[in-house]
Amino acid sequence: MEFRHIHGMATEQELVGILALHEDIFGRSDDLVGRMREKPELMIELAMDAGQIIGYKIGYALNREQFYSWLGGVNMAYRSRGIALELMKSQHHHAKEKGYQVIQTKTKNKFRNMLLLNIKFGFDIIGTYTDGEGEPKIILEKPLNE
Repeated sequence: MEFRHIHGMATEQELVGILALHEDIFGRSDDLVGRMREKPELMIELAMDAGQIIGYKIGYALNREQFYSWLGGVNMAYRSRGIALELMKSQHHHAKEKGYQVIQTKTKNKFRNMLLLNIKFGFDIIGTYTDGEGEPKIILEKPLNE
C-alpha cells in the first residue's frame, strides 16, 4: 500500500480514480472535479493499492489559519485497516506544515465511523446545523498545535 500527498489539483488519472471511489461511496459525483478546481490551497491525500486509489481525503484553506477537511472515503473492501486514520494524520501533518492552526470538518450522524474517528483523533464538536437537504450536520474543530 502506498500513500501520496498532492498539493493542488490531481492528475487526470488520479481524478478518475478519486471520482470513481467517491461515486461508489456517496452514489453521485456532484461535479466533484469542478468543485475541487475552485478550492483555495487544495490538498489531496491518496491511499493506493496496486495502482488503484482505495482511499482519499481532500481539504482546502478556509483562511490563513483554518484548513477545512472536506471530503474523504475508503473503499468498502479496505475499511477497518486504519487507512482513514493514516489519511487524516497525513492531512493534518501537511496542513500544520503549511502554517494552519486549526482543522475544521463537518459530518453527519449517519457517518458514525467518521464521527467517532474525528472525536478519537482530538476533534471537538463546536456546533450543528441543518443542511439544505434537511439533514443535521455536525461541525468539528481540532487545534493543530497540540
